[in-house]
Amino acid sequence: MRLKLSLFLLTLPLATWAQDPLTEATAVRLGLARADLADLERGAVQAAEADVVAAGVYPNPTLSYSRERIGGSPDAVDESFMLAQTLDLSGRRGLLREAASRRVDAASASNAKRQLDVAAEIRRSFSAALLGQEMIRATETWARRFAQVEGRVSKLARAGDASGYDRRRIERERLTAEAQLAAARAEQMGTLSRLTALTGQTGEPKLSGEPLPPPLPPAAAALARLDQRPDLKALNQRAEAAELAGRAAQRGGIPDVTVGIGIKRVDMGLIRESGPMVALTIPLPLFDRQQADFQRAAAEGLQARAEFGLTRSRALGELRGMHGQAEGLRAAAANYRRSALALSPELLRIAEAAYQGGESSLLELLDAYRGALEAETTALELEQRAREARIEYDLLTGSTE
Repeated sequence: MRLKLSLFLLTLPLATWAQDPLTEATAVRLGLARADLADLERGAVQAAEADVVAAGVYPNPTLSYSRERIGGSPDAVDESFMLAQTLDLSGRRGLLREAASRRVDAASASNAKRQLDVAAEIRRSFSAALLGQEMIRATETWARRFAQVEGRVSKLARAGDASGYDRRRIERERLTAEAQLAAARAEQMGTLSRLTALTGQTGEPKLSGEPLPPPLPPAAAALARLDQRPDLKALNQRAEAAELAGRAAQRGGIPDVTVGIGIKRVDMGLIRESGPMVALTIPLPLFDRQQADFQRAAAEGLQARAEFGLTRSRALGELRGMHGQAEGLRAAAANYRRSALALSPELLRIAEAAYQGGESSLLELLDAYRGALEAETTALELEQRAREARIEYDLLTGSTE
């Protein structure tokens, strides 16, 4: 008995943890921690880092050997060994390596932008699932209430105090509510499946969260940090990389010098001589001075700077507008729940009392019930719109929360 109790106590924390509600922050954390996403980001950075290595590596030295006969005599041989190395006197290699480093920073910024997009997608899916869960809860509540009223009306009908029409009418309302509930549960299964696919989890978690998002901070703070948004940082790094590559191409008129040292040996039978040998090779930049590389780098830099300016200008306008939209939707949802929805209990009490007192018909009572349910669903839908606007605002500001 003690052993069974001990095993139960050991498994209790695990079971409790497994049943913990899933919050939006936890869903985002799980989605961003997926191994596939980490591998994708690491692969992008490592590919860019490989270009840094390639840009900084010196060309391999060359070892050459030559042998020739002198004067057609088989006994007269001229041999030479040469070790040559190309030297970068222009500094292009350092500039190209720095440009490749900027592309690594751009790849990291692109990864951060991907995380923002993934987080926003998870938050949208979570918001839809939370709305579905709250819709199911509200519909369940009203389906139970319709069932209770149906029971009371059935008793009144058996006692002759209510008509058969009233009994059938409330039965139809109850069936309608149950059909809506079944449809909502079916839709929720698909919504939760999408959410669990994004987070890498299994099962159908119970969600926890406030339907209404918290208030937004002033827009001025977000505007001041706009240049730190990952996509803008990536564009800026791309532009800097292109500028560095262009500076390297501008030095195309400075040739790379190849220096070689070696030994030359002459064997003429009776006479054998050898001595050191030095070679210097300088290409003449008469035709190819990397004009195409310079033009390409200038075009890439121009494109990145222009895209940066257009994206930043559009983001400024969208951010100001979305701030007002998100705050306006939040205020509308909060006001509706605080005012219109707060009237539902009193209206229902009046309608039920009037029906029981014979002062109103069943249709008027059902209208009050339907109105209360519509008020609840309207409040949830307004809060959902406020949440969606907040997600879009956070995406514009570069925030995952």
